[in-house]
Amino acid sequence: MIFDRLPPLQTLRAFEATARLSSMTLAAAELHVTHGAISRQIRKLEEHLGFKLFFRLTRQIILTEQGGEFHHVVTRLLSDLMKETERLRGRNLIKSLRISTTVSFASKWLAPRLSRFRQRYPEFDIQLDVTDINVDLNDGQVDAAIRYGLGNYQYVSSERMFDETVTPVCSPGFLEKHNGLTEIKELLNCVLLHEYRMQANWQAWFEMAGEKNFSCHQGPLWTLGSMATEAAIRGEGVALGRSLLIADDVAAGRLVVPFPQHKLRAERGYDLVYRPDNQDSFKISILRQWLSEEMSLLKD
Repeated sequence: MIFDRLPPLQTLRAFEATARLSSMTLAAAELHVTHGAISRQIRKLEEHLGFKLFFRLTRQIILTEQGGEFHHVVTRLLSDLMKETERLRGRNLIKSLRISTTVSFASKWLAPRLSRFRQRYPEFDIQLDVTDINVDLNDGQVDAAIRYGLGNYQYVSSERMFDETVTPVCSPGFLEKHNGLTEIKELLNCVLLHEYRMQANWQAWFEMAGEKNFSCHQGPLWTLGSMATEAAIRGEGVALGRSLLIADDVAAGRLVVPFPQHKLRAERGYDLVYRPDNQDSFKISILRQWLSEEMSLLKD
């Protein structure tokens, strides 16, 4: 049969990953095999083709001219195969859409809105993988991730969905207890709630608001933005609320914003992240459109 002349699929996967990452070690990690297994698959492919795919130098490997041409072909064919597989899978009445996202984003924003997604796309079976650790999108276990970061992620594609700002928030009871907090300097008599590792912190906010001589005193430190927000709701102090995480609580009256005119741009934002070959898939297109519409409703 003519197909007997084709190289084994596992050799093509090993070659594509090695050429894309310029490293057998990284390719082995991505495909969850050993370095030796990748090396053997590439040698097997070279023997099948009858020409060398890489120049093997001391600390790096470089595609040969024929290797570069073959990589272009393999990338295109594997991408077409993946898209066609996704298209055929999409014919199922029940479509599984698995999304990885952070604890704060899931609890304070995404989960409360998923009912609207289900109403609009009842054919989808939504699964949330909630973790603050960036999962490997290339293993096929997760369709997409919504990450809070700087927008630079290795070996995946990403697009910014929402840039965030921070501004002081507190409970209505706390505001009343402190006579309305009509002036910024009154915050120095309040317990200030802090979020760990945020550059858009209280000191930066005070400077942006024109109070550069204020020395921000240390208060309770929370590892998650959602935890600082919940502490503010309980009346434990004033938090620098992240615009997306506080949106529902402000709308419901659980939080108030004493200085709405002073919003500091956060260094991080929310990104939709997916495999490079998944950009035009039906699932990603639907998720992208829905997220864009939902986030456009936020008044920042």
